[in-house]
Amino acid sequence: MTVVWINGAFGAGKTTTARELIELIPHSTLFDPEVIGGTLRYLLPPKRLAEVGDYQDLPIWRRLVIDAAAAMLAEVGGTLVVPMTLLRQEYRDEIFGGLAARRIAVRHLLLAPAETILRERIAGREVPPDLSDGELRVRQWSYDHIEPYRTALASWLTADTYVIDTSALTPYETAVRIAEAVDRGAVEPCDIVQTPEPTAETVAAGVLLFDEQDRVLLVDPTYKPGWEFPGGVVERGEAPARAGMREVAEETGIRLREVPPLLVVDWERPAPPGYGGLRMLFDGGLLDSAGAARVLLPGPELREWRFVTEQEAAALLPPVRYERLRWALRARERGTALYLEAGVPVGGQSV
Repeated sequence: MTVVWINGAFGAGKTTTARELIELIPHSTLFDPEVIGGTLRYLLPPKRLAEVGDYQDLPIWRRLVIDAAAAMLAEVGGTLVVPMTLLRQEYRDEIFGGLAARRIAVRHLLLAPAETILRERIAGREVPPDLSDGELRVRQWSYDHIEPYRTALASWLTADTYVIDTSALTPYETAVRIAEAVDRGAVEPCDIVQTPEPTAETVAAGVLLFDEQDRVLLVDPTYKPGWEFPGGVVERGEAPARAGMREVAEETGIRLREVPPLLVVDWERPAPPGYGGLRMLFDGGLLDSAGAARVLLPGPELREWRFVTEQEAAALLPPVRYERLRWALRARERGTALYLEAGVPVGGQSV
């Protein structure tokens, strides 16, 4: 099963090209995630919708795109052609990572006309006649996203993307080039980590590493939103602390010489579609300046790393992970391990 994801700025011609493309790639089906965005207007309370400027900022949209794409491929098989603008790397990684976890290869293409051509196309773009102020709003939306498109183009967008300059191409000609490139294997599947989704409660082990300023090391996974501690799921028959040591070595290149002491055990309650389970944090100790200089990200699983203060971590970590970190730091100060439930100490413990 394969997804051909056609990316590009608003007005680049993704949808018209996709409609042509499904006639050229055998056993292919069109899936437009815009439909999910439109559906959410009827599913979510207006107050929730008003909190975001773009439905892509809604975690439910990104989750439904993954689930719907996987369900469609399970239903019809073959190739799914997806015309959708993705200008935030963390959203691209979350969606592609979710598909990779379902063993769905994603071939990522970018339609990249010259900006002058792009602006001309936006100016001539048709809008629904029954949409109030539609012409002004739809076109302005496209113009407003040119700058984010430029930013993405200058940083990450072309790193694993097959780029096609469509300045002088019709949608059909663009579709022909895409079909030919896919057929001859020129569009490689994205190198996104494949992390199988859990089917039951899991045990995960994280390790806190500190620099000489007592800041803690956080990493930014490509396959899920939010920053995280180095670590991962404990494999069958593996000791949790040893699992944490293994994950630290795999993710950062740092090999711990001694088994790290336990700081917290946190029971994470199930929150569908997640199953929850036990989350442990261990104290990996101090990395001096030489050790910190050896930190590297050897694979596609992590995008970035940094040392942060507790206050800075609050802005990067999801709330439950931040509470886990906060109590782990208190436990480290006192030299006493803590038991938590959903990030809160229980059993008469106090710090």
